[in-house]
Amino acid sequence: MENTRFTGLWGEIFAARYLRDLGLTILCANYRTRNGEIDLIAQDDEYIIFIEVKTRGEGAIAQPKESVDYSKQKKLSVTALEFLGNNPYQMSCRFDVIEVFLDENYGLIKINHIKDAFEAAI
Repeated sequence: MENTRFTGLWGEIFAARYLRDLGLTILCANYRTRNGEIDLIAQDDEYIIFIEVKTRGEGAIAQPKESVDYSKQKKLSVTALEFLGNNPYQMSCRFDVIEVFLDENYGLIKINHIKDAFEAAI
């Protein structure tokens, strides 16, 4: 798995499929503003969910969630506020991290869904 662009793309595809299988509605993928990007924005009966997808291969040294540090949380929070400013929902929000682990052929090994992974960092 040399190409990290494809690794991330496959991770987002598997994460979106996983969320749909759970019954969530995907509202947006790769929502971008000048302040940042949110990989997936989904909705269930209770929440608007801002999701950071982190994908790694089998031999990764660090856990994917470790890369969602305070700086990344702040960017996600600001971008989520911009999304909500343009799309006013009357629902609670939360931030999730989905870790996707792939084999060397981009096959899915496992998904780890961390609900409510962090609070808005604003």
